Amino acid sequence: MKDKDDTTNRDNLISRRTTLKVGAGGLAAMAAGVSTGAAEEFYDGGTFDSKKALKAYHEMMTRFGYPISDVLKTDQLWVCDFLQADFAKLGMCGIFWVNDVGLYGENGAAKYKGDFKDKKFGYLGHEIYLLPGQVLPEHNHLGGLEGIGPKMESWHVKYGEVEFFGEYKGAGDETLISDMPEKDRPWGYGEDWFKSKYVVKRTAKSGQLYSLEDPESWHFQRAGAEGAIVTEYATYHNHVQFSKPGMEFDSTKA
Repeated sequence: MKDKDDTTNRDNLISRRTTLKVGAGGLAAMAAGVSTGAAEEFYDGGTFDSKKALKAYHEMMTRFGYPISDVLKTDQLWVCDFLQADFAKLGMCGIFWVNDVGLYGENGAAKYKGDFKDKKFGYLGHEIYLLPGQVLPEHNHLGGLEGIGPKMESWHVKYGEVEFFGEYKGAGDETLISDMPEKDRPWGYGEDWFKSKYVVKRTAKSGQLYSLEDPESWHFQRAGAEGAIVTEYATYHNHVQFSKPGMEFDSTKA
């Protein structure tokens, strides 16, 4: 497990009123690969191929009828393979529309003098893009960094479908991962580090949200056969850690 200092260094890249950027080459790997299923096609000499990634994600967006705004053609749209070099299986693309934290009394024009002027706030707007079958690996969010509590989040599948996996039962319609056919069980299931026990599906057609109701609990998601675009509503994104040792919120380099 990555220690907190390492995670904090990564999370410090998420600054006030800015987006998280994993690097220009980052967007690469993600899109490149899932359309063909050949992992080696996502990498060039050990690094992501950004042109292939952009092409694959934009093709998915076009297929879904999702608008490709100008900002989605910049490096504000980021990608990572969590240092696993297996992008077709483990990876994600995303954009933080907003990820803000601060004191109420110091925000904006700093004119607010109400009862909460010395209290902290934090909120986030995030879009997640997953190619077909791609997994955003198991992780959790710990409180404490910058005086902010654990990240709480809900997901709204806008295109495609997603299986959400979690440590606890909250929505009520989850089923046990152990009851899934063996061929359908998620990557990592049965390993010592794997924590999740339940699974539930959400689709764009249903419009039903799924929420993380237990602070600091382990969770992850896997896209369906057509891929998925998911809107995330959440408190401030701060400390993230992964259950599998060696994973980081970063991209493979040469």
